Amino acid sequence: MKKIGLIGGMSWESTALYYQNINREVARRQGGLTSAPVHLISLNFQEIADLQKQGDWVQMTAILQTAARQLERSGAEVLLICTNTMHRIAQEVQSVTALPLLHIADVTADAVLAAGLHKIGLLGTRFTMEQAFLRDRLAARGIECLVPDEPGRMEVHRVIFEELCRGQVNERSHQSLIGLVQQLAAQGAQGIVLGCTELTMILQPGDGGLPSFDTTALHAMSAVEFSLG
Repeated sequence: MKKIGLIGGMSWESTALYYQNINREVARRQGGLTSAPVHLISLNFQEIADLQKQGDWVQMTAILQTAARQLERSGAEVLLICTNTMHRIAQEVQSVTALPLLHIADVTADAVLAAGLHKIGLLGTRFTMEQAFLRDRLAARGIECLVPDEPGRMEVHRVIFEELCRGQVNERSHQSLIGLVQQLAAQGAQGIVLGCTELTMILQPGDGGLPSFDTTALHAMSAVEFSLG
């Protein structure tokens, strides 16, 4: 098995899901007590969140580039950034390492297209919903993204940072997000991309009447495919 390098901690709640998903799938395929060779750099999310608020992407880039170099020196053979938002700087992170970087938007696009869909709703942090880095990557594959209106975007962002990143799953917030999924469906969305690695904690497949695409699980499975391939 090839060694998997994870840049995690953003938040640790979703990084734990990566670790769980990867190891469960490796055990399912390989049998016995087999687990995956995982190298993890777990960052302090408070530091990253503060820099996000400040818009200091230069400093965030430096932090993730350092983590990528550390993983390469550790012997990792592939690199994953365990968060949708920080894929804003995926190209910059890739530029400092010879390791292949598995992009979360690419594996998501593969799944959306395999389902025969071309117009999806995108939920995530405000950075992911309002900036173009993820939407453009999907658009390059022929996938149109719809996002909630301003109050809806604020609500999704609030649920992520104030609840899910703290390990809290609130039923009122669950119903609020289902309502946003239904609004996007009314606008023509054929499915929903859970474009934040914490959203799988609160939204289940079929919530709001649309198929969902769990970027956390899809990204983790791409790591398994690489490792076992």
